[in-house]
Amino acid sequence: MSRPRVLFAGLFHETHTFVDGTTGLRDFQVLLGSDMLRCAGDSSPLGGALESAKEFDWEVFPTVDFRASPSATVEDHVVETFWRELAARVQPQLDAVFLILHGAMVSQSLTDVEGEMLARLRTLIGDDVPVFGVFDLHANFTQRMADLADCLVAYRENPHADARQVTKFAAELLQRSLTTKEMPRMFWHHPPLMWPPTGTGTASEPMLSLERLARRMETGTPEFWAVNVVAGFSFADTPDTGVSFAIATTGSEAQARAALQQLNSLANGTREAGNVTDPPIADVLAQLDPLPRGLTVLVEPSDNIGGGAPGDGTGLLRALVEHSIPNAAIAINDPEAVRQLSAMRIGTRVTLPIGGKGSRLDEGPFELEVELLRTSNGKFELEDKQSHLASMCGDRFDMGPCVVVRHPGITILLTSRRTPPFDLGQWRSQGIDPETLSVIVVKAAVAHRRAYDPIAARMLWVETPGPCSSNLRALPYRHVRRPIFPLDG
Repeated sequence: MSRPRVLFAGLFHETHTFVDGTTGLRDFQVLLGSDMLRCAGDSSPLGGALESAKEFDWEVFPTVDFRASPSATVEDHVVETFWRELAARVQPQLDAVFLILHGAMVSQSLTDVEGEMLARLRTLIGDDVPVFGVFDLHANFTQRMADLADCLVAYRENPHADARQVTKFAAELLQRSLTTKEMPRMFWHHPPLMWPPTGTGTASEPMLSLERLARRMETGTPEFWAVNVVAGFSFADTPDTGVSFAIATTGSEAQARAALQQLNSLANGTREAGNVTDPPIADVLAQLDPLPRGLTVLVEPSDNIGGGAPGDGTGLLRALVEHSIPNAAIAINDPEAVRQLSAMRIGTRVTLPIGGKGSRLDEGPFELEVELLRTSNGKFELEDKQSHLASMCGDRFDMGPCVVVRHPGITILLTSRRTPPFDLGQWRSQGIDPETLSVIVVKAAVAHRRAYDPIAARMLWVETPGPCSSNLRALPYRHVRRPIFPLDG
């Protein structure tokens, strides 16, 4: 019996359409052809898929893998380059396609990039070749994606500790299809409902109960190959933005629709629990006077790097200085400040503007006197190979050139590349032990919790000016289908 011929491709970007500027080809990590095979054995979803391919003895045809951190609207040139490279590597007589997707990519011309790529791919491979794969829980899934794929499986955890595991599960389902010749189809339902990222953690409601119901359906209904709870990405302004549900099944449409309706009813009944907003700085800092024992983690969702924010907001930095909070640390993405400081000698004291350059919502750069403590190339190995960050980049991350400076009471890590705060190696690689601090700021919403929960005495969310505000009513939506909760009550 001949080995199954399986095409592999990856397209991974979470697009924040309210962030200024665009995301170009220079912002993507691009792997072409056999370069993709270098990911075998690493912690990324692609690494998991390649591991499964070896176990199942597939003949892998690697094509193209584009990955970038969450950021602004993607330039059309990126999408067309991806497609050109993919189309040039499509082989005849394929037995299957396996895709590693995010599911919330928006370009200058397309609100559903993944759906468009699936449509183009079908013109080359036909309708009979099974298309399986994996996608991020924060996708804005679409009808087109459901119609054009046979079985796409969403991560089940947020933070995404299970990304590699779910990818291997999706590969197992493809192997099942290749062995049995069964071909599932997908059914999708999109209620008029959006939640901010702060409301989509799977350890709390409403996602906790939704995931539990989905897993019961999956194990209790043999026809259901995968039951997906899709939290959506509310910072992408598209007609399909928001919570949705998708089932891959070999059963009847009526059976699938009934299950989708159960999930829909539960989501609507618990929708208020997902609409999580954050208290103002003054209310939160009042809890730190006097400073309590143990590490306090101040979480700043409005500058959530993992959601596409610039990571250079100054709201909490200003508050730490104003309130003279001792033994604190914060990371700010500011390549300009890094360049200036890197030319100076260790121990130099200088006053310079820090942060405030990436969002019109911020107060602007914060003039601050600092002492230069150290410089580095910013590269580090992830301590947690199952972290949310590993699902994005694998085993290693490059923050770009970095400097560490100190203002009285505050240690500031300045990076040249936006770094989601999902792994403590970010700090320890720079000579900073987060467990010895009294206060640390993380620019995140939920995905940081796997790293920080074990070391935090308390975790306090704070509202500051920024593009990832949990108050969705403050965002200027134009394309979202209305009415929708919470915009319209």
